[in-house]
Amino acid sequence: MTSSPGGSNNPPAEPTYADRVFRSSSALAGGVLVLALAAWVGGDALVRGQGRTPWAAVAGLLFAVPLVVAFTLRPAVFANDDRLRIRNPFRTITLPWAAVEGVRAGYSSEVFAGGRKYQLWAIPVSLRQRKRVARQQARRATDDPYGRTSATADVTDARARRAPADQTVDDLREQAERCASRPGAQGGPSVRWAYEIIAPCVVGAVALAVLLATG
Repeated sequence: MTSSPGGSNNPPAEPTYADRVFRSSSALAGGVLVLALAAWVGGDALVRGQGRTPWAAVAGLLFAVPLVVAFTLRPAVFANDDRLRIRNPFRTITLPWAAVEGVRAGYSSEVFAGGRKYQLWAIPVSLRQRKRVARQQARRATDDPYGRTSATADVTDARARRAPADQTVDDLREQAERCASRPGAQGGPSVRWAYEIIAPCVVGAVALAVLLATG
C-alpha cells in the first residue's frame, strides 16, 4: 500500500471515461450546405461588388454565419459518468448528475435541474420517426397477435420499438440515476453564454443597421 507525502492514505480515484457525444447529423449536413452557399454568395459580392456592396457583404456574413453555426454545427450533448454538458445555440449548460431532476422527450428533448428546464437542441424529437415506429409495432402485432419473440431478440427488439430520440433520452435518464451518487457527480448547474457566437452577430447587425441607415 502506498501513502501520500503527508502520510495519509487517499482512496483511489474513480476511473473517468471519454464523453459520449450526441449530435444531429441532419443539422450538421444542413449547416455545411448553408455555410457553403453563404461563402459562395458572400465571396462573389466581395470580389465583384462595387461601392458599399463589399461592406454590406462583410456585415451580412458577420451576422449570418455565427447564427448558422449556432443552430446547426454547435448543438451537442456530452455525457460521462460525472456530468451532462449541453451545448445549445447560445449557451453551454453543465449539469452534474446529482443536480439532474429528470430527462424527458415530449415535443422536444428536455432536462430538468435546479428547478429549471433546459432543452437538448442536439437531440431533436421527430414525430415522423415515432409514427414509423408505431406502424412497425402494429405490423408486428398483426403478424403475430400473441406477441411471441425469441429470448435472444428481446433486448434488440425493445430498442427497436423506440424512436432514436426517445431511446437516447431513456439512456441519459438511466445514466443520471446510475451516476448521481458518484463523488465527482456532485454540485449544481452552471451556465456559460456563448459570447463567441453572440459578439460577431451583434457587430454584424450593428454594421448592417448603420449601412442601411446611411445608404
